[in-house]
Amino acid sequence: MKILVTGGAGFVGSAVVRHILADTDAAVVNVDLLTYAGNLESIPAELQDERYAFAQVDICDLAALNVVFAEHQPDLVMHLAAESHVDRSIDDPSAFIQTNIVGTYTMLEAARAYWQSLAGDKKAGFRFHHISTDEVYGDLNGTSHLLTESASYEPSSPYSASKASSDHLVRAWGRTFGLPIIVTNSSNNYGPYHFPEKLVPHIILNALHGKSLPVYGDGSQIRDWLYVEDHARALFKVVNEGALGETYNIGGHNEKRNIEVVETICGLLEELAPENANSRASGKGFKDLITFVEDRPGHDVRYAIDASKIQRELGWVPQETFESGIRKTVQWYLDNPQWWQRVLSGNYKLSRIGIGVE
Repeated sequence: MKILVTGGAGFVGSAVVRHILADTDAAVVNVDLLTYAGNLESIPAELQDERYAFAQVDICDLAALNVVFAEHQPDLVMHLAAESHVDRSIDDPSAFIQTNIVGTYTMLEAARAYWQSLAGDKKAGFRFHHISTDEVYGDLNGTSHLLTESASYEPSSPYSASKASSDHLVRAWGRTFGLPIIVTNSSNNYGPYHFPEKLVPHIILNALHGKSLPVYGDGSQIRDWLYVEDHARALFKVVNEGALGETYNIGGHNEKRNIEVVETICGLLEELAPENANSRASGKGFKDLITFVEDRPGHDVRYAIDASKIQRELGWVPQETFESGIRKTVQWYLDNPQWWQRVLSGNYKLSRIGIGVE
């Protein structure tokens, strides 16, 4: 079995590629343009055997995608390539419209043409799995319920609106053209190899550099946190065992306020990196570095999804609690400075592009 993974050099995509190569017998075709957050070092060299191929291709380039499909003849597609940082979408929505909407449309057309050219068991077994986010459902401020797969879409940011649009396109190609599709919507991911503009790695690395730890508003925003390797296992299970045309929510069952996440990271760093000179130089502890900054525009207060369907129908449950997963994550960043130091040696420099807080 060969799986075409778009965005396989990104955070979640690379976790999927690592899982496939390390834990299954399947082959992978990694399609990634290698924009700012794409990093081939997120796929260790020891996993890159004869089952792995890489194609540096823009998912908006139909001709190039057609070549990839013709050359590699995949059995399944897992579409993860996307612009994903809300702050960047506020600063410049155009890239999100292009990649997340136009790119998904182009992927659907390339996949449809390829699928229609197949015959027999290969055609019958083909799947197009679109990976999306719980942010398409919108804000649950003031409520305590969980959102199921049948919840209406009420996206708030340019990012979530672009992902909602891509979800609708995928379902339309399934209904109108018969393309065999599956959609998943996941909660907030965290874990190893996470690009530093996102909350968890940003806090870890700022703390290690003795810099302020910016928290939007009062930090009361609530997210459900999902360890990225749990997500990768879920995605592989869905693309292989999920029912065609269905949507599956994937969550970690770990609702936390942002300030709780930041304080937990600080506590772990106090335990795991007590000798850190950058923070100690000022005579402050890690929690003393927390700084509340102006909230970002349209910031949703709470996301929370009901992930009981994937457990009930496919038998998937997360292996990591937030406590175990965040400890593994902090330890990974402490153990792998060579990975994040090379990221920081480029143009990024520990800023969160779009809002401009350090």
